[in-house]
Amino acid sequence: MGAQKSIHAGKAKIDVNVDFTHKLCASLMLPPLSNGSGSPLSLIIGSLCIKHPNLFGGSEKLDVSWDKGLYDSNVLLAYRRPRPEWLAQQSFVVQHSISPEIGVHGIPMDNFSRSGSGGVNLSRLSVGMDLNEPASSKWSSTTSIKFEHVRPVNDNGRPMSRDLDGFPVTCSGSPHDSMVVLKQESRYAKANDRSFFHFSLQIEQGIPVLSKWLIFNKFKFVASKGVKLGPAFLLTRMTGGSIVGDMAPYQAFAIGGLGSVRGYGEGAVGSGRTCLVANSELTLPFNKMLEGAVFLDCGTDLGSAHHVPGNPALRLGKPGSGVGLGYGLRLKSQFGHFVVDYAINAFQQKTVYFGISNLAS
Repeated sequence: MGAQKSIHAGKAKIDVNVDFTHKLCASLMLPPLSNGSGSPLSLIIGSLCIKHPNLFGGSEKLDVSWDKGLYDSNVLLAYRRPRPEWLAQQSFVVQHSISPEIGVHGIPMDNFSRSGSGGVNLSRLSVGMDLNEPASSKWSSTTSIKFEHVRPVNDNGRPMSRDLDGFPVTCSGSPHDSMVVLKQESRYAKANDRSFFHFSLQIEQGIPVLSKWLIFNKFKFVASKGVKLGPAFLLTRMTGGSIVGDMAPYQAFAIGGLGSVRGYGEGAVGSGRTCLVANSELTLPFNKMLEGAVFLDCGTDLGSAHHVPGNPALRLGKPGSGVGLGYGLRLKSQFGHFVVDYAINAFQQKTVYFGISNLAS
């Protein structure tokens, strides 16, 4: 059960969304991650959003949002100044988030079908600027430069520099990492009535403003192709990436879970300096609202797990490659898209995924 409310205060708009259903979600989708404090606030998930379309009378936009999940939270402040359409649109962004680091430090359980907490959480503060370049007919790009301060904390919120096995969880070996990151993301999209093709490429460069700050180069690509086959629709996707230079364990590519290799828990296949994941899914409509799907996923760290500091994947017994297959249902309604997937991994362990996407406002 939940509640939603929109309030107009002058030109500003405040959206509040509070939900008390996290106990049901936790029992269906997520393993216990921490002991929790048992306070009333721990029973609430939801969001608060404040938007002002004309902050100083010159069409400046201010967005402030706070999202609280089961075990994570995110606060975002974005300020946008008006600029001509042919120039890059600037946004000044401040963001702070806290989330469990399950993808790398999570412990595979139940024959790798789910991941338990490894006791490592990331507190991340970033301050910087985004530049959205004017889009062409098929290409668009975003450039950002941000200062990031990453501080691992345990389940009680205390800073930590080593995991439960005594290995460093930061690159510097101290309780935090600092870096300036220049990021470029380019996107290409082409579509017609029978098919579509999407491609995105992200490149991140760590700039050593100070000698102790991280210097690295990281890239990731995602290519997806969809084709109509009579009443059915075939979707294929390839994801890959690599990182060179300084690296903290939390920067590794995590393989496994929803959006990666289904049938496994989050990060239960592996985590490495490189990754390659392939997904294919065939959907067949039953009616206007309901679709059935069959899928096959596979992924590998290309033998790069031992290049991650502390080699957490080897210590946790992750295989480094995996295959998952299964079937599911897709329900489209005015309230959003609901997804239920049933998958089995190479260890013959079954996993059920529940998801909600594209929620209507």
